[in-house]
Amino acid sequence: MSITATEFKANLGKYLLMAATEDIFITQYGKVVAKLTNPFQDRVEIAESLFGSLPQATTLEEAMGEREV
Repeated sequence: MSITATEFKANLGKYLLMAATEDIFITQYGKVVAKLTNPFQDRVEIAESLFGSLPQATTLEEAMGEREV
């Protein structure tokens, strides 16, 4: 979503809540000057993408051992 700096200032609370689920691009004079985002969103997406990538029988120790190789 893209909004103007004026709109952002007028509705700060609304956009802070929205930033939890989507990126907000703030523009000034028609150019993007800032991006409001959830700092944890990328981590959650990465973690969710890893589910199922290891076999069910793999132990934590085995997974850590493979990482060291």
